Amino acid sequence: MANFILKKPLVFKDKTGFDINPNTEIFAKSSIEIIFSIDQNMSTSSNVEFADIKLTDKLTLDNDTFIIRKNVITGSFTHTGNIITSNDFIHNGDMVIGGILTAEKIVTEVSQSVTIFESGSTVFGDSLDDLHTRTGSLSMSGSTIGLNNFDVTEISNDTTLGDSGGTSIVTENAVKTYLDDQTDNFQTYQRKSFAHTGSFVSVSTASFTATSASAPSGYTATTEADFMFFVNGVIAEYDALTIQQSGSTFLLKVDNDSIGYDLKNSDEIVTFGKFNS
Repeated sequence: MANFILKKPLVFKDKTGFDINPNTEIFAKSSIEIIFSIDQNMSTSSNVEFADIKLTDKLTLDNDTFIIRKNVITGSFTHTGNIITSNDFIHNGDMVIGGILTAEKIVTEVSQSVTIFESGSTVFGDSLDDLHTRTGSLSMSGSTIGLNNFDVTEISNDTTLGDSGGTSIVTENAVKTYLDDQTDNFQTYQRKSFAHTGSFVSVSTASFTATSASAPSGYTATTEADFMFFVNGVIAEYDALTIQQSGSTFLLKVDNDSIGYDLKNSDEIVTFGKFNS
């Protein structure tokens, strides 16, 4: 077989991912074996690996089950590792998350209006006619419940209602016990009627060794109108009298000008009314 002799050298040059051996000027004065190769096997059964693939137009992969075309992925696939997107992620079907979903803000629409923030307030509903139904128990660790711009800070079981809290809701037990006690106390107060004889102190004052009964909370305080005073058997007018409790001594004070006479040491002064005993 005749040899070919080239007047000018034939030059083979390597490029990225493609090897030529020998990579030099060939004069072909004798038989030379030239091998062209790439870095990996590219047959249909090969496992081909690329560090990066950049497309200027489109990529189409189609095995009838999983299909990737320009802007479209159809079929099911399993992904391991992280998925990071720099723009919006829109998913039209159902989504099942087996791990933890972490988000700065969650907003749902269509059948419900719910906003869940990373911290701070959480919004359920967007109008006053929204109805929120819950099944099961509700546990709250916060300190305030807001209802129509009114704050409730506690549910109180104080049976005396002594705190007089403006932001408390009382229990049924607290109300019933308080009313029962008030009723019992008032009936006891109403039944207190005792008589005592006084001693002369001055022309305008008489004293009794007794203690006036105190009206239960919520009822009118005990006044001179809860007593009848008799001076020598004659009832004294209320508008001329005042009473004062001084320790264990009950004092009757008389307006002498209004009543028209002075008390005397010889007067019998008797009172009947709401004393403790």
